[in-house]
Amino acid sequence: MAKPDNREDNAQHLQSHIEHTKANLQEAEDYLDEHAEEISAVERQAIEKKNQNRKQSINEFAAEIADET
Repeated sequence: MAKPDNREDNAQHLQSHIEHTKANLQEAEDYLDEHAEEISAVERQAIEKKNQNRKQSINEFAAEIADET
């Protein structure tokens, strides 16, 4: 038997995802600021790409919250 579809706390879960993603984004930006001269261009690009993905995820989570409320 399938579990019932309970979406009562969906917005709360999405907000938690946003906060976690923002924390990861800030941590990566701080890392880049502190270690800019020590890391390779490839590593820097990888971190910047991840941050772009994080920003996109934050926007998508926010849109989902708007749909939920």
